Amino acid sequence: MAIRLRTATLDDVDDVLPRTRALNAHEGIQITDALLESALRHLLANASLGGVWLVEQDGAPIGYAIATFGYDLEFGGRDAYLTELWIDEPARGGGVGMEVLALLESELVQREVRALHLQVRPENPALRLYQRAGFTASPRLIMTRRLT
Repeated sequence: MAIRLRTATLDDVDDVLPRTRALNAHEGIQITDALLESALRHLLANASLGGVWLVEQDGAPIGYAIATFGYDLEFGGRDAYLTELWIDEPARGGGVGMEVLALLESELVQREVRALHLQVRPENPALRLYQRAGFTASPRLIMTRRLT
């Protein structure tokens, strides 16, 4: 059961969009379908913003990952946020998430990313995955202000 990441393209919207809708529903994120699809298409069409990868098992999609780029002198250049990681329910719990994170690291290093950040709710079972993968809590608070 080989796991691989494949860079998603606009042709993959039908594989990614239902999964990102499911992630948003799971997290209680409010966004219209139209705005979500528009934002996904924009990201897929603009590699300078980040990347979307389909997670495939034996050639069939079982999830996706999204990382968006930033730039921070603290890390000496480009950094990224893992904004979304979704593995379909039947594929969870067997080490797929850890394998995806390792594969994603390689993809990001090729794109000169020097640090990877993420946000996770304390009650999310994925917290343990991220800790095992080497993520640590930052001594800073994440604060957000919506601009529109």
